[in-house]
Amino acid sequence: MKLLTAALLLLIIAMCLASTEGVKCKCSRKGPKIRFSNVRKLEIKPRYPFCVEEMIIVTLWTRVRGEQQHCLNPKRQNTVRLLKWYRVWKEKGR
Repeated sequence: MKLLTAALLLLIIAMCLASTEGVKCKCSRKGPKIRFSNVRKLEIKPRYPFCVEEMIIVTLWTRVRGEQQHCLNPKRQNTVRLLKWYRVWKEKGR
């Protein structure tokens, strides 16, 4: 019985560690200034204990480079403008 309990406990710990791998802070570097027309997708991830600030990940598409993901600095004026524009654009159902 003790062996079964220990194995179950190790399995639970392994599952918890595996699930935290996906939420690591991806924004170690901040991305470039972007054009609003190239934005394909915008993701806002909340702050985690290991991330200082919220993560804003934008997916851009250009003919030359295809799709690329960049992290944006949430404190920059251009990023704040992008968030406002994106929310209005989404409300219009596009």
